[in-house]
Amino acid sequence: MNIGKTLFAQVMEFVPWKSFGRSIAKHQGDGGVRTLSCADLLRALAFSQLTGRESLRDIEACLAANRSKLFHMGLAQSPARSTLADALNARDWRIYQALALRLIARARTLYAHDCSVPGIDATIYALDATTVDLCLSLFDWAPFCSTRAAIKLHTLLDLRGAILPSFTSAMAS
Repeated sequence: MNIGKTLFAQVMEFVPWKSFGRSIAKHQGDGGVRTLSCADLLRALAFSQLTGRESLRDIEACLAANRSKLFHMGLAQSPARSTLADALNARDWRIYQALALRLIARARTLYAHDCSVPGIDATIYALDATTVDLCLSLFDWAPFCSTRAAIKLHTLLDLRGAILPSFTSAMAS
């Protein structure tokens, strides 16, 4: 019998809950919320990401299948698909952006002194240029050819701790 914490609970310990709470308060993320708080939504989305869920229906089914473990995951109950959809539409994205930037800053400090290529002390960058296809009827400002729309996305990655791009630009093709 397992008497320790679940793997998910151990992963969630890395979340800076105090700064996440300040971000929720700053953007009034839990204002008017009855069932699924911002923290519960984060837990549900983190669980779905770690278990490879691909849709709201899939997330709902997986959480319902693990009903006995929800308490140990920090959730009171399995949220319904409509509750997840409403929460994703209503929550301010800046709450989760602040959390992501905080976690990225923490991870960057861990890899700041790692050598990207052994034997080379200089900073090495990788440049990527990707074309992102778009729907021409929705993005008429980005014509790529007569029937398609697209943008060209240029990303510069610092290979030492390549967690966040060093520089990104996008332009219509």
